[in-house]
Amino acid sequence: MSQLLQTPIEYLKGVGPQRGELLRKELGIHKYLDLINLYPYRYIDRTRYYKINELDNNSIEVQLIGKIIHIKTIEPAKGKKRLVATFIDETGQMELVWFQGHKWIRDSLELNLPIVIFGKCSSFGSVYNMAHPEIELLSEHEKSLRSAMQPFYPSTEKIANRGITNKVMNKLMQQLFLETYTLFSETLPDYLRKELNLISKKEALFNIHFPKSPELLAKAQYRLKFEELFYIQLHLITKNLVQKHKIKGHAFNKVGNLFSDFYENHLPFELTNAQKRVLKEIRNDMGNPAQMNRLLQGDVGSGKTIVAFMSMLLALDNGYQACLMAPTEILANQHYLGLSELSKSMNINIKKLTGSTKTSERKIIHEELENGELQIIIGTHALLEEKVKFQNLGLAIIDEQHRFGVEQRSKLWKKNDIPPHVLVMTATPIPRTLAMSLYGDLDISLIDELPPGRKPIKTVHRYDNNRLNVMAFVADQIDLGRQIYVVYPLIQESEKMDFKDLMDGYDTISREFPLPKYTVSILHGKMKAEEKDFEMKRFAEGKTNIMVATTVIEVGVNIPNASVMIVESAERFGLSQLHQLRGRVGRGADQSYCVLMTSNKLSSNSKTRMETMVRTNDGFEIAEVDLKLRGPGDLMGTQQSGVLNLQIADLIKDKDLLYLARNYAVKVLKEDASLEKPINSILREVFYEISKRKNIWNYIS
Repeated sequence: MSQLLQTPIEYLKGVGPQRGELLRKELGIHKYLDLINLYPYRYIDRTRYYKINELDNNSIEVQLIGKIIHIKTIEPAKGKKRLVATFIDETGQMELVWFQGHKWIRDSLELNLPIVIFGKCSSFGSVYNMAHPEIELLSEHEKSLRSAMQPFYPSTEKIANRGITNKVMNKLMQQLFLETYTLFSETLPDYLRKELNLISKKEALFNIHFPKSPELLAKAQYRLKFEELFYIQLHLITKNLVQKHKIKGHAFNKVGNLFSDFYENHLPFELTNAQKRVLKEIRNDMGNPAQMNRLLQGDVGSGKTIVAFMSMLLALDNGYQACLMAPTEILANQHYLGLSELSKSMNINIKKLTGSTKTSERKIIHEELENGELQIIIGTHALLEEKVKFQNLGLAIIDEQHRFGVEQRSKLWKKNDIPPHVLVMTATPIPRTLAMSLYGDLDISLIDELPPGRKPIKTVHRYDNNRLNVMAFVADQIDLGRQIYVVYPLIQESEKMDFKDLMDGYDTISREFPLPKYTVSILHGKMKAEEKDFEMKRFAEGKTNIMVATTVIEVGVNIPNASVMIVESAERFGLSQLHQLRGRVGRGADQSYCVLMTSNKLSSNSKTRMETMVRTNDGFEIAEVDLKLRGPGDLMGTQQSGVLNLQIADLIKDKDLLYLARNYAVKVLKEDASLEKPINSILREVFYEISKRKNIWNYIS
């Protein structure tokens, strides 16, 4: 890469220190190269020149060639003072109007010179006018490094207010290209370009900023998008290969007594084919002397827990310990109860460690972990504390990992000289494109079928004015011996309005379903841990009919007798959250229902969300719709969004290109894992350059 491209941006003619500072702060443009990589977000076709007699009132932007023959200032008794110029071509005349900057504009306009004007037209009576047009001398217009498709660059309010208009950005870009165009070097090898019919990097950069036609623009976009996605995939796959070859792991060579005994004598139900396939993938990974890094995706209720437990048994059979880390106490408790139930007849030492574990219990846990007596530990962030030391941790399982930061997870690995095998679990289905971009360095296992005997949950959408019918339905279900969840949005615990809604709802439901016939309990984040546990336990034991709660019951709560989920103000929830909530029911043999309650006024996005929930129970289909509605950054939250700050590609619109880029990255690395062959010298060089730019990769898991 040429040194000139590393020049600080203020040295570009037309920028200077003040503009340089502004571009740095507002758009992250520090040097020449950053400006070259600032791609336009839209274009206007400037190939056509209109005549005045062709204009109509359709508010598109048009350009015309002609001249100004007259200028006057109009000062009406009412309204704004304006500057008006008469513009003519061979077919007629029109007016150009300015409401501000009169003196400066008047001084800059010259009569009877051929000019090109550009802007939006409107008509007043039979006369057309154009307010604040862009004006350029025809001679300059023909000479400039100008494109037929006019580019529009990303900007901010501050930048626009300080006089860096789109026209100024265009000028800066022209200046930059005049200085640097000969210095752009190729970043993809010839054989790849030939195979994929890609234009050169130089042509692509020129035509992304100054496209002469829509066809050339499309070629430039395709080339640059492919390159961006290809290098991200190359990085992720290389990272995966490095982990497999360089990061040593424990080889679990045997399938021992615990695993065999459980599989043959204690399995509570027949495993699905998907569960068997995933277990096989995990066994293969853990049988190798390299660290396993696997993402286990499975929809709500697909049976990930039993797969996790059997993976732990493999570790125990080989003389190692296992841990499972969950993001909340409720979820950790749930896992602890579930795994204790599975192992109750097997003489396994299993304990849990959370923020509310008593000091005396902690002491025992710490000792037993260090001397190896404690085989399985379930916990929250408490597992990351300095005091928690293992004798030989062989398998670390992380549930709902997007709630943990990268640093937190790495603390767990460092508790051993040899890092444990890692299994990351999520019940949030991740669209394939997103999984490939966020977790492309992990191997992905998918449980894509539900255990037999599960009836699909029936989902309905009801408006507030149907509330009486919904309450009658709830009473019928309670008479049948079922239990009900009613969930309120509590986006932040401090939101007074939300909390009031929850308490009002609890009061209303308590009046509708009074003691002694009915019992209603409440659960929210402001309660103490022991209060939450008490309420959950009462509900789990069937002592309360209705649980009024916030989304603290969202993940992992497993009450087979609860068969109705009512979501209040459902329009305030995201799709994946609605899908998670729905998954709290449908865990027993009875028909289960999810009722989405909303106000009568819904935005089109909210309508799409409700229709999607009613139409399908497939978490992956729901995740795809969610990705389209919210975009990748929102979907994964800030923790993971670093990798998604793509410069030109779009994970939703360009998913076919992403698959293509990944396939080519796999192909290249299969044939030349360390990119040492002469034909891949360009790849090696660019890859090394990109890897130094930490901001692109630092959030990849």
